[in-house]
Amino acid sequence: MRITELRLGTLSIPLKKPFKTALRSTDTVTTNIVALVSDTGAVGYGEAPPTAAITGDTDGSITCTLATRIAPALIGRDVSELQDAVSAVAHSAVGNTSAKAAADIALHDLWGKLCGQPLYRLWGGTKRTFTTDYTISLNAPEEMARDAVEAVRDGYDALKIKVGIDFRLDMERIGAVRRVVGPEVLLRVDANQGWTPKEAIRTIRYMEDEGLDIELVEQPVASHDIEGLKRVTDAVETAILADESVYSPRDALHLISLRAADMLNIKLMKSGGLSGALTICGMAESAGMECMIGAMMESKVSVTAAAHLAMARRVVTKYDLDPPILCASDPVRGGVIYDGAVLELNDAPGLGIDSVEGVAWGESVKG
Repeated sequence: MRITELRLGTLSIPLKKPFKTALRSTDTVTTNIVALVSDTGAVGYGEAPPTAAITGDTDGSITCTLATRIAPALIGRDVSELQDAVSAVAHSAVGNTSAKAAADIALHDLWGKLCGQPLYRLWGGTKRTFTTDYTISLNAPEEMARDAVEAVRDGYDALKIKVGIDFRLDMERIGAVRRVVGPEVLLRVDANQGWTPKEAIRTIRYMEDEGLDIELVEQPVASHDIEGLKRVTDAVETAILADESVYSPRDALHLISLRAADMLNIKLMKSGGLSGALTICGMAESAGMECMIGAMMESKVSVTAAAHLAMARRVVTKYDLDPPILCASDPVRGGVIYDGAVLELNDAPGLGIDSVEGVAWGESVKG
């Protein structure tokens, strides 16, 4: 099976309600879809959303990198030589992790189809179902409380609360949510780099003193402030989850060696795809550090890839894969199956995705 074509398209999916964090706000999932076509007719799908505020990747940089750097490196390659292919993607350009992730995911999808097995089984996984948390967007405390009640009624027992704008208002938000959901629901707080180390320590200690019972706090400080992240981790009892501070395996090694966080959040758009994510999983497991699997605002294409990784590695113990739930529709045929908070993988080869509807196909690079 050889790669004969790389196709690029765009996909837009409205959200049920606006999604707000300390970094950005959006009412639509807008993403770039990649289709790697083989000489057998099999197609591998990948995805790269533009997240300039986080990864620095824009639609322009993603499409340019895929068309001019990655496609020439892949056209004509044998899919069975997976390691050579993913290495070619990784070394095709500096940075551009989202574009690399799209191609890497599509390669793995084709490889799974070549082998006739779902990815999670090829990696040794046996479990097919897991439960995701649900994100409560950054809004007024009373609105966040209403959203939390609705999510719990829908069956979610773990909520991620977006904060990171104002200390006093953040405490009102978290307190309002805890009061309405009660003590049985897990609460995770995501500051999205919104605090200084001093503010983070003060805020987290306040939550601890108030008995708000927060399971973890995600990325409390700026991504580059590894020293500040370690100061926070060392100063509080609550588990600290690194997100924007960890992209590559090299980043993971630095954080692990300093013990600058208690856990790592793996996202395929940061790690450059499944290959980098698998490496980070191995490093974390060796260090006895648990991982969360997360996603940007993505469609079910790349979220399905993340789900396969999650079911194949025991070091992944927490799941934050709710973006498709937040969407008003699902254009992806096949892939991971959502039943409320429960996600289930099918046993179709590769990602198990048959097609993606509504894609505006554009540029095509052929051999």
